[in-house]
Amino acid sequence: MPKPPFDLFLPERQDTAVLFASAHSGRDYPRAFLRQTVLDDMAIRSSEDAFVDLLFSGAPDHGAPLIAATVPRAYVDLNRAAEELDPAVVEGAARAVHNPRVASGLGVIPRVVANGRAIYRGKLGQAEAQDRLRHAWHPWHRALAALIEDTRTRFGQAVLIDCHSMPHEAIESIAHGAVRKPEVVLGDRFGASAAPDVVDRVEAAFAAAGLKVVRNAPFAGAYTAQHYGRPTRGQHVVQVEIDRSIYMNEQMIRPNNNFDAFRLTLDGVIADLAAIGRPRRMPLAAE
Repeated sequence: MPKPPFDLFLPERQDTAVLFASAHSGRDYPRAFLRQTVLDDMAIRSSEDAFVDLLFSGAPDHGAPLIAATVPRAYVDLNRAAEELDPAVVEGAARAVHNPRVASGLGVIPRVVANGRAIYRGKLGQAEAQDRLRHAWHPWHRALAALIEDTRTRFGQAVLIDCHSMPHEAIESIAHGAVRKPEVVLGDRFGASAAPDVVDRVEAAFAAAGLKVVRNAPFAGAYTAQHYGRPTRGQHVVQVEIDRSIYMNEQMIRPNNNFDAFRLTLDGVIADLAAIGRPRRMPLAAE
């Protein structure tokens, strides 16, 4: 039986409607995949949300589940729709209409990593693409959907914190001349994936830790927020993007000297986030 493409960390007792997911921190690179790519071992990891799973690993200590991908983003992007196949990298894939993610090479089977560097010389067969979806994408989303539904059934709603990291240059490009650049970007698809009071509380948790927070620019939320965010039925998704330069050396893809301190800071944030979903403090579902 193949190994699941994720690790699931459950608290001894889940006492909050908040749960955490890290879809892009996987680092189990299949040997066959590494033989296919034209990139070296460092370059292939450049689009990875490295160490995000470790930063949020304290979630179960605060009564909240954490699901963390083990399959790498360069192999299968779990934050894309299964139909977002790129005809430039998958043989026989239908040409996408007005899909900027696929057009830029960032479909469910990515064509490029960071800075537009091509992963392959040629194309993958349709059978291989479907095999990756069958063994990675579908199990992840079955597990994530089940977690959300179970939480919503037990608590009356679910609040998914969709955990990611962003290159420091992404912030540099939008914050020219700013006295203090944003360190956290929250994405709620401009109100479509989470109720305003939920997002307000998520923002307050990060701000209380001394982090500068902005919303929806340059990242408003991708497939996970779009697909699972249903605030009218008590199902909220807030995408969280954290500046990688705070806690890691982006060039070497390794923790920097601030990693442990920042992880401790985030543990306090996680505690505040978990408190949002405890029954006595849970916000009302949006009308």
